[in-house]
Amino acid sequence: METLWFIIVALMLVAYVVLDGFDIGAGIIHLFVARTDRERRIVLRAIGPVWDGNEVWLLAASGTLYFAFPLLYASSFSGFYLPLMMVLWLLMLRAIGIEFRTHLQSHVWRGFFDVIFSVSSILLAIFFGAALGNVVRGVPLAADGYFFEALWTNWRLGPDPGILDWYTVLAGVVALATLTMHGSLYIATKTGTDINHRARLVATYTWPVLLLLTFVSLVATMRVRFDVAANYKQYPIGLAIPIVVFLSLAAMLHFHTTYRDKAAFVCSCIYIAGMLGGAAFGLYPYVLPASGDPSYGLTIYNTAAAHHGLMIGIAWWILGTILALGYFFFIYRMFKGKVVLETGESH
Repeated sequence: METLWFIIVALMLVAYVVLDGFDIGAGIIHLFVARTDRERRIVLRAIGPVWDGNEVWLLAASGTLYFAFPLLYASSFSGFYLPLMMVLWLLMLRAIGIEFRTHLQSHVWRGFFDVIFSVSSILLAIFFGAALGNVVRGVPLAADGYFFEALWTNWRLGPDPGILDWYTVLAGVVALATLTMHGSLYIATKTGTDINHRARLVATYTWPVLLLLTFVSLVATMRVRFDVAANYKQYPIGLAIPIVVFLSLAAMLHFHTTYRDKAAFVCSCIYIAGMLGGAAFGLYPYVLPASGDPSYGLTIYNTAAAHHGLMIGIAWWILGTILALGYFFFIYRMFKGKVVLETGESH
């Protein structure tokens, strides 16, 4: 049952990164691909019907984590208190940037909130990547399952690292490149003319960077946490994950160069799912490894809720997921196709 809930939480996090990832990616490239106010309204309209709904998966994943692995929730949310507050502020600023820009017919007003939207999106991508880097690298857990991390120390790995070091910053850069690619492919799928051309140009220049960073992050992860390969040796089926990752990268390039934007975007979704799935597969059964004594690490077994509660929760989770999937199917079907902004439209 603990393994099932581990898979459920992982799937919900993948859903969040894939769905809200293209919203964040659209924000990252917003100031480059959209030069005029009309073009920026088109980019915002491309994500407008779905961006707030996509963030529901983050809330749902957090709630599921609290229900299934309460000790992990308590430990991580207290240990990562400062970066969590920063992420919450960035999420709020991103929403403010989207919603407030149309309140006044002023170039200065709209330009200011465009910058807020873009900068907060860039920082969110880096912070989310650094957070995953902390989980993979491990944190300085004590015997009671709690920890404290400074924002940074000496940027080196060790038993008492900071939240930011060379590895977690690398993870943040990988996340930034990944979501830049993801967002540019989505905007290319949803728009035409000049915006489509610029979004495709961003994707063209980002792809080789993403390929390089994927290789570098793989090598760095093996150096930082060499035991991450243990599950791949024990369960060879897991080797399919890195194969899928690199095949999706190759297919992404192929479809992009042949102007099949939607297929390239689907490949980007598969790439993200593969990267996150590979990390989860390598970490299992750990949910938060210790950077010092390995015996202090948090696993699905020493952090899970009572078995009876997990059994009951499955029924409610299935019901909630069916409702959520039905809503998302309806929304994405209703707003499918290219974005069109009517002449004279101001919002």
